[in-house]
Amino acid sequence: MRAFAYLTAALSALTARAQGDDPERGDVPGWVMITVMTAALVLAILVPFRKAIVEAITSALSSVTSGAGAA
Repeated sequence: MRAFAYLTAALSALTARAQGDDPERGDVPGWVMITVMTAALVLAILVPFRKAIVEAITSALSSVTSGAGAA
């Protein structure tokens, strides 16, 4: 939940900055939106599948470090 709070704070800060009085300031740049959307997508995938992801990575690392398949 800490990551979600950080993401919410960052979005609020970007929104406040984009709504400034400077007429030369444009919308939020596309790369910022892509970055925020990617972070949200990663969180959306990580939260429900966290245990399975950790188990898969642990299993893969243990098979590599144990020397499985070494000749």
